[in-house]
Amino acid sequence: MVEDIVIRITLSVIIATLFAIIYCLRYIVLIDRKIEKIEVHLDKLVHQLIHEEIKIEKLISKRKKK
Repeated sequence: MVEDIVIRITLSVIIATLFAIIYCLRYIVLIDRKIEKIEVHLDKLVHQLIHEEIKIEKLISKRKKK
């Protein structure tokens, strides 16, 4: 009788721990997706800045040639 109670409590704790781990993994995946989106936006911004910098350098070099 007492053994059944101990086994049920132990199994309940194990199942609760597994559910907690699954929830945490789900949360980590969501955060990872958000970080990936931020990285994509930053990459786009960096490429735009590089193109602008190249345009400015070309304009400066044209002015120096004159």
